[in-house]
Amino acid sequence: AASGYCEVVLTAISLPSYGKDTGTGLAELVEHAAAVAGIERIRLGSLDPDMLTDDDIHRLAAVPKLCPQFHLSLQSGSSKTLRAMRRPYTTEQYAAVAAKLREAFGEENVSITTDVIVGFPGETEQDFEDSMAFVAGQRFLKVHVFPYSRREGTPAFDFPNQVPEHEKESRSRRMTAAVEKVRAELAHAAQGRTAQVLLETPLSSTLFTGYTKQYLPVVVSAPGHKSGEIVTVTLGEWDGKRCRAQAQ
Repeated sequence: AASGYCEVVLTAISLPSYGKDTGTGLAELVEHAAAVAGIERIRLGSLDPDMLTDDDIHRLAAVPKLCPQFHLSLQSGSSKTLRAMRRPYTTEQYAAVAAKLREAFGEENVSITTDVIVGFPGETEQDFEDSMAFVAGQRFLKVHVFPYSRREGTPAFDFPNQVPEHEKESRSRRMTAAVEKVRAELAHAAQGRTAQVLLETPLSSTLFTGYTKQYLPVVVSAPGHKSGEIVTVTLGEWDGKRCRAQAQ
């Protein structure tokens, strides 16, 4: 904050486990960060869905400076595949945590993003279809889609029923198309709304890229402003990559 930065991102390998060895926790860390003069936004990195408690969610929702965007790790929308990945949660448990976040922060105010792997060893066409249906149903604002990459030295390297490369690429394209459709729908639904945007990269003397608190990418016409400022904008049309926006 003393250097002029108004947004901080808290990130770690397992962010929700912060402080469990010292008697504190993630919510307390966010509360302390919010008390720092000059910090206007706090954003969280990737979160483990099985480690977010009801108390965490309740306390986080009470911090106005916290951006209501949560990157909730998924990896697959098939509980069968999650078991094969040795993930400690099911799709039902994941959906329950996502629902609690939406209830605590408000359905239209919160956004959830995630990562998904397709073509994990043993993933059948039905498993993939189940995964794609679950992912589409969760209405993620952004999904990073990755085809499974076989790496020597990992348990999955020796798993049977490895998915052929061409099939992994096909599933990656299909999943990407499904999640981008949802992303466009959410962006179009935001048109006309007012949002707070942190101006980042200048494209000209009056045009900037930036993100809303929900992590919707925008390009903003903001004459008289500069990078690093937070401005109020009216969201406009989605161009496939960003929302057009006008500073108020």
